[in-house]
Amino acid sequence: MSLSVAVFCGSRFGARPIYRDAAMELGQGLAARGMRLVYGGGYVGLMGAVADATLSAGGRVLGVIPEFLKAREVMHEGVLDLVVTDSMHARKTLMFAEADVFVIMPGGLGTFDEMMEILTWRQLGLHAKPIFLVDVAGWADQLQGALNRAIEEGFADPSAATLVDVVPSVASVLARLETIRPAGGRTVVDRL
Repeated sequence: MSLSVAVFCGSRFGARPIYRDAAMELGQGLAARGMRLVYGGGYVGLMGAVADATLSAGGRVLGVIPEFLKAREVMHEGVLDLVVTDSMHARKTLMFAEADVFVIMPGGLGTFDEMMEILTWRQLGLHAKPIFLVDVAGWADQLQGALNRAIEEGFADPSAATLVDVVPSVASVLARLETIRPAGGRTVVDRL
């Protein structure tokens, strides 16, 4: 069984080409390692770039998109394994169930939402799946700062800093992914 990697990233490309380049590098790297991409199902922005790169390199992709976003995020017609859900929560729950590990790339509010929910689920003991935050061009600096500030001000336990591994590049996250073995038996946690 190969590793299934859920990638949370932007539905926009961002202000600098380095973000798109990183998304493409990640998709190509997943495919080259025989890992399956699990992502939001859209054709736009970084999510489309990571899917396109995975597909063009011969990789496997599972897209998960809610019905109401099919037009807005432009459902990726090249993804053969595509699930349409009835809500955002159902999307995130299915992506969680199908993933062995989570990789957070640059993005906006949707990416922040996905990241915080998966971190919260881990903090609450609903899973122990690895979570990686890829700090492309310093993109994650302020996110790390917000987490550290919450800890400093007593709003989060110091152990919250261990919930996510911050890595400096796509190459470093790919190297870390190679050390993880799939858990198997992917099921939705009843408590979600």
